[in-house]
Amino acid sequence: MKTIDLRSDTVTLPTPKMREAMSNADLGDDVFGEDPTINRLEEIAADKTGKQAAMLVASGTMGNLICSLTHCGRGDEAILGDQSHMFYYEGGGMAALGGIHPHIITNQPDGKMLLADIDSAVRGEDVHFPRTRLICLENTQNRCVGSVLEPEYCDSVAALAKRRGLSVHLDGARIFNAAVALGIDVKKLTRSADSLMFCLSKGLSAPVGSMVCGSSEFIAEARRTRKILGGGMRQGGIIASAGIVALEEMIDRLAEDHINAKNLAEGISQIDGVSIEPSKVQTNIIYFDLLQDNRDKTDEQFLAKLDEKGIKLLNLGPAHFRMVTHYGINSKDIDTALTALTEVMKGT
Repeated sequence: MKTIDLRSDTVTLPTPKMREAMSNADLGDDVFGEDPTINRLEEIAADKTGKQAAMLVASGTMGNLICSLTHCGRGDEAILGDQSHMFYYEGGGMAALGGIHPHIITNQPDGKMLLADIDSAVRGEDVHFPRTRLICLENTQNRCVGSVLEPEYCDSVAALAKRRGLSVHLDGARIFNAAVALGIDVKKLTRSADSLMFCLSKGLSAPVGSMVCGSSEFIAEARRTRKILGGGMRQGGIIASAGIVALEEMIDRLAEDHINAKNLAEGISQIDGVSIEPSKVQTNIIYFDLLQDNRDKTDEQFLAKLDEKGIKLLNLGPAHFRMVTHYGINSKDIDTALTALTEVMKGT
């Protein structure tokens, strides 16, 4: 029985072309700037995002942390949403390792932070306050049903930041999902950010790695930060070779994941005992809840019953679950998952 793993798009396996590229990659010492495959990946990443330079890092969390530490000093403050990945899921790294104070404001249901809320969160010059240095955006917004931030909104935040003397960092872990969903060049979503991180290892299906992009000066400083964190990977071209395939071949196919997610959400909406809003699904992430009258099983029992049928999904709170479509999941798998979920809800 095939396991249909819908917990996350991080469970993707490398494509055959990625495995071939990894076997044949030209290698060198990246800390000396001598790995030709990493150098090529960084050039491609910078070009695709419209930035001057880019740098390979081990993970999205490391990339976001490097950018935070490069923009801010100890005692400085960063503004970010209360549902953001940087606040929720990155171990408090900016505070723990950088002494950066997170100033949390509300994410709206569509993932946006209100411009007025951002503006009000910027500190005045007062010895009692940390200095505000950075605004952090996330696109797509994971915990807000994978919602997309449009370029006009991102540009408005950047204009506010410029007026207040701040920088903007974009957690673009799934930025190519956002671009594909909107049908636009990704550069329109990245043009107003001073720094950007995107993941190779989610929907783009590379086995490991993320990219940090920005100006030449920013990336030069970010390399120092990466070194402090132990992020130099020497012959990392083995990783980078898969990343090149990801950027050259795996972006357009994200549309398939979005179609599968919408079909999955529509199917779940027809199952008794489950609450979901299919109209909110824009990309490859869906959330649903078990209704109060149908909670005859614990969350653990619910997951175990699905697991017996070969279906894995993520529990994110009492009766609250996430499913993510990705490379390796096809339309037949969606039908199989819906059948299994229906059977579990009926107790069969």
